[in-house]
Amino acid sequence: MTLFREAGPEDFDAILRLYRQLNPTDPVLQDGSDALAFKRILDTPGLHLFVLEADGDIIATTYLNVIPNLTRSAAPYAVIENVVVAEDLRGTGLGKQIMADTLQAAWDAGCYKAMLLTGSRNPATHEFYKACGFSADAKTAYLARP
Repeated sequence: MTLFREAGPEDFDAILRLYRQLNPTDPVLQDGSDALAFKRILDTPGLHLFVLEADGDIIATTYLNVIPNLTRSAAPYAVIENVVVAEDLRGTGLGKQIMADTLQAAWDAGCYKAMLLTGSRNPATHEFYKACGFSADAKTAYLARP
């Protein structure tokens, strides 16, 4: 049995372990800036770091940003980031479960749309997002970096 919930301060290390699976080449921060960013996320209204827990272990995570908006009758929109399922549990349906719960949280917040980007070139990743209800041809995404 799994539990979908918002992350709390006690989940920091487990979430970092999952993020290491998502981006294994990211440097390990030693200055505490990751802990400060985590606290800021938890403390900021509209930012939701979700986890899926099984038997006390964090096995998946998503990050939902609910963004206020002046168009679409002032309905907010959502951006979903950092979707990770533990490597040894991928392909078991847990990804679809956490995505369905995350999308429901966006709809419950009144969002008129939810967006996500992926840098993956793996066709299975794209099929996964399509199976979760996302369309790759509805909009065009552009990315700028400093």
